[in-house]
Amino acid sequence: MKRRAFITGITGQTGSYLAELLLAKDYEVFGLIRRTSGHGTSRIDAFKDRLYLIPGDLTDQGSISRALKICHPDEIYNMASQSHVAVSFEAPLHTADVTGLGALRLFEMVRQVCPKARIYQASSSEQFGNARVSPQTEETPFNPVSPYGVAKTFAHFCAKVYRQAYHSFIACGIAFNHESPRRGEEFVTRKITIAVAEIKHKLRQELELGNLDSFRDWSHAVDVAHGAWLTLQHETPEDFIFASGVSHSVREFCQAAFEKAGLNYDSYVKINDALMRPTEVSRLLGNSAKAKRLLGWIPTVSFDALIQEMVEHDLASVEHSLSSSVAG
Repeated sequence: MKRRAFITGITGQTGSYLAELLLAKDYEVFGLIRRTSGHGTSRIDAFKDRLYLIPGDLTDQGSISRALKICHPDEIYNMASQSHVAVSFEAPLHTADVTGLGALRLFEMVRQVCPKARIYQASSSEQFGNARVSPQTEETPFNPVSPYGVAKTFAHFCAKVYRQAYHSFIACGIAFNHESPRRGEEFVTRKITIAVAEIKHKLRQELELGNLDSFRDWSHAVDVAHGAWLTLQHETPEDFIFASGVSHSVREFCQAAFEKAGLNYDSYVKINDALMRPTEVSRLLGNSAKAKRLLGWIPTVSFDALIQEMVEHDLASVEHSLSSSVAG
């Protein structure tokens, strides 16, 4: 009998890669999908006919219960959240409701409906905030500095409470920044690679950004999705960090992305103070030694290869759009 997996946030970047991975492993894959999802199903359209999509929302406890009763999952991956840090300052209550309370609603409904199911909670490096220890490990104290980081920290500690109080199998994957061509266009990495493609084709003249000197540990979303699956195959529910172990600045990302298209970023990137966040995490760097030792997890895509893939994707997308316009 096939194993059944239930993914919240299945239409998102990492959720879509995870769905592909599970299908390749012969799972029956169910996904919770909001009727008003901003991105629709574009990321899963290529294999949507092999999925079972159930309407629901993490802000609606009844819909979570209904979805669990429909799919009776063996494994649950909570990848859904309001995950944009800047937006969390603009919509803190919504962020808390979806990212924080949404996880708690899910944990409680699983406890009531399918208590033997294993749960993966997608935690975030933003929970560390401006950590006093570098690199960060699973034992580094959390110090979030954004509503998003606070909401993720709440969900993370709820997972620990349910693990201890009810013996729920809830494991947390603390993923550092992870990107891909499927990254939302509102995130800085896609803003950069889309701008590179449009500038290359003379559709715009500059790119406005905020802080170029914040450092992040970037991996590919496909590697994080693989880590999530490995986490639920482990015999006990534990917390694991998924990171490349190398930190780069936004400036370095910019420079590399423009160079891939034969451009000099200095000629096109402008600083806009209005894009600065009220508080900023200056540097994040993850230590994935535990995941490597206990799960055998190894990141497969380098920083350079990640940027190459994203730039090539957005260049091809702009070229296709231009050729379609000409043909039309």
